[in-house]
Amino acid sequence: MTSTAIAPAPISPRRPVPPSIARPEYVDRPLPAEFTGSEVKDAETIERIRAACRLAAQARDVVGAQVAPGVTTDELDRIGHEFLCDHGAYPSTLGYKGFPKSLCTSVNEVVCHGIPDARVLQDGDICNIDITGYLDGVHGDTNATFPAGDVDEETRLLVERTRDTLDRAIKAVKPGRRVNVIGRVIEAYAKRFGYGVVREFTGHGIGTSFHSGLVIPHYDEPRFDDEILPGMTFTIEPMLNLGTHEWVMWDDGWTVVTADGRRSAQFEHTLLVTDDGAEILTLP
Repeated sequence: MTSTAIAPAPISPRRPVPPSIARPEYVDRPLPAEFTGSEVKDAETIERIRAACRLAAQARDVVGAQVAPGVTTDELDRIGHEFLCDHGAYPSTLGYKGFPKSLCTSVNEVVCHGIPDARVLQDGDICNIDITGYLDGVHGDTNATFPAGDVDEETRLLVERTRDTLDRAIKAVKPGRRVNVIGRVIEAYAKRFGYGVVREFTGHGIGTSFHSGLVIPHYDEPRFDDEILPGMTFTIEPMLNLGTHEWVMWDDGWTVVTADGRRSAQFEHTLLVTDDGAEILTLP
């Protein structure tokens, strides 16, 4: 379809968080503290992560329900910000390495990390809502791509197949396997349709740290070979493009767009590895 390329728009002032809500340690610091714990979580930590993920999933769907023509992405940020704060959670992206907003809104050719701004969604757009909540000392992370109005068939299939790709990747998670099996499954499925699979932005370990250092690849990459173990919590979040897998970054240091200007879709869940597979912690 023909559409106007996404361009930067005015960004509103940072939204306040009530002082009663606990902040992650990294807020307004240049970098987060290095994670030094185990990727395998104890039962008490898992229960806290489960609660944070449940809230993040609710926030994702509350915001996603408002994706429609005529709505600004800044308004979507306001909705997500207020939902998390009203439930006692801190929006994990706010102040993370300087990110100015409480969620990411990635529209059309924006691959990831789009900053909510004054741009109005148009009929036929797609918008990814990526939201993470920090609750009781842990993070829950999820995203989904939502249509604004009526999207064309090519875009609809991209979104549908990206969701399917995540489902297939989750089914590949088994204790004893290596994390690179996840990328092999994603890339093999995406290749059926000629989609580009973004490589440089990956899934990650999560818990008391927003990003623990564990890398979950979305393409076939042998060097990522950590063993999958029961008790691990991590995200899988494939980004599939209609065209090339290559991308460029805006001068804001965050917004990633496809190099050829074609559309990109993404879905993400936080998972808990069980004795025989994976539990999805960010289901609706």
